[in-house]
Amino acid sequence: MSTIYIAGIAMTVFGRHLERSLDDLAREALEGALKDANCSRQDLGIAFYAGMTNGPLQGQISIPGQVVFSKIGIEGIAVYNVENACASGSSAFNLAVQSLQAGTTDVALALGAEKMNIPDKAKAFQIFEGGWDVSRVEENYQTLVNMGEGVDIPEGSESDKPYSRFMAIYAAMCRYHMKTYGTTQRQIAAVSAKNHTHSVHNAFSQFRKPFTIEEILAAPPITYPITLPMCAPLSDGAAAAILCTEEGLKRIGADRSRCIKVAASVIRSFSHRRLDQPELNISRRAADHAYELAGLSPEDIDVAEVHDASAMGEIIQVENLRLAEPGMGGPCAERGDFTLGGRIPVNTSGGLESKGHPISATGIGQLCELVIQLRGEAGKRQVEGARHGIQENGGGLQGIEEAAVAIHILSK
Repeated sequence: MSTIYIAGIAMTVFGRHLERSLDDLAREALEGALKDANCSRQDLGIAFYAGMTNGPLQGQISIPGQVVFSKIGIEGIAVYNVENACASGSSAFNLAVQSLQAGTTDVALALGAEKMNIPDKAKAFQIFEGGWDVSRVEENYQTLVNMGEGVDIPEGSESDKPYSRFMAIYAAMCRYHMKTYGTTQRQIAAVSAKNHTHSVHNAFSQFRKPFTIEEILAAPPITYPITLPMCAPLSDGAAAAILCTEEGLKRIGADRSRCIKVAASVIRSFSHRRLDQPELNISRRAADHAYELAGLSPEDIDVAEVHDASAMGEIIQVENLRLAEPGMGGPCAERGDFTLGGRIPVNTSGGLESKGHPISATGIGQLCELVIQLRGEAGKRQVEGARHGIQENGGGLQGIEEAAVAIHILSK
């Protein structure tokens, strides 16, 4: 297959952009990526748009990509709309890779954008309720929360304010890991403290305030063992990537010294595995496939961006990516293995907890961080000598795991 490169990539600051439109955010990301790649809109041969909130929050149920792109200067080329829950942006990126490998064009765009902060916050939270089989909601919910049975819940560790049922599911996953492997709430807090500290040096991050482990533990509870800083916020933002074949790089005159190779691009969907079959976990299987495609092993990875909609997500995913042995994600985090300067820094961007989580922009935002790291342009959060980075981005829930998972490996 043709070698595919990221020639340009950019993102907006993720956060609460109450005065900005979705189109405005998308335009900023697009123009940043075009400038980074040294190309123009006329160089693009195909475009993939990821956006979940256009329909339910803005009323644009159909053709959101064509509508957004028409307002920011892209028309006359093939446009595809992509939805894979929180993995939508990564899925758009994967389809751009596939189109280039198939010879459809030599320059492709993947762009994800969301406007989630609206006056009706409850309506915004309802977006997540569509991320599973809506015909079996109660059955789904009970199956997932039952994973956490058998763990004593300390008094006063439940919020008296409404919160998304998905946080209860994340909490159940935490409790399952706690009773199976001995993971502690302090270890989960160590992940959150690390990511909030990393975000201090990321100008694109929604939150840039450091927290200690003790401050994370003392923060307002959501549902045990999760506290507020362990959770990703509602975010607005956009991210865009320009991908090219070798021929495309030559045509647009890209700076080859700043182009990053897509060593592997993998999308997998859930299976009806059982809890006692962790070796069949969707993320683990997708990661193993990605390592094989890239000709690399977990030991070759220098930096990782993983999906931490709650801090527990990072612990689960570093184990699935084989960056830690099963059950060791918590201890590794607590002793600093995944902190800048540690064995393999994870979520140097601050992760979803701090950088923010504008659903369809999240995956491309993760890839943006890896590109910055591999180019050596990350400043105070730079991983010295980084040559290979891995991204994991999950979306929705089916059975006992994500409905869709994207794994990308990028190489310098």
